[in-house]
Formats: sequence, structure tokens, C-alpha cells
Amino acid sequence: MSHSAYADSTTFHCAFCGEPNEIEVDPFAGRVQVYVEDCQVCCRPNVLRLTFDEDFSVTVSSAMES
Repeated sequence: MSHSAYADSTTFHCAFCGEPNEIEVDPFAGRVQVYVEDCQVCCRPNVLRLTFDEDFSVTVSSAMES
């Protein structure tokens, strides 16, 4: 899980290989967002959950897609 102040990108660690992946984020698409993003290293699907605070900082968690 990672946490960062508002920016147009953030990083998550792949649930399979552990490698960091940079992704673009949009806090205006919803306070809680859940979607699948393939790892840029091992290409396996990660379920990402992004949660934005009132100050637009984001917390990202990744899990293996079942």
C-alpha cells in the first residue's frame, strides 16, 4: 500500500512480483476507485483500490485478481 499527496500519478507495488508501477490518477473520478491494472513488469492483473482524502492525497492498495 502506498500513500501520496495529490498528484496526477502515484505508485503501487505489484501483488505478484512486488515491482513498483507508476499509474495516473484522477481524484475527480470518485473518492473510492477500484479497477484492474496490469503490472508493467510481469503483466499480471492487479486489482487496485484508490482512496482519496479531502485534501486529495491518495492511498493505493493492490491485490491479486482472482
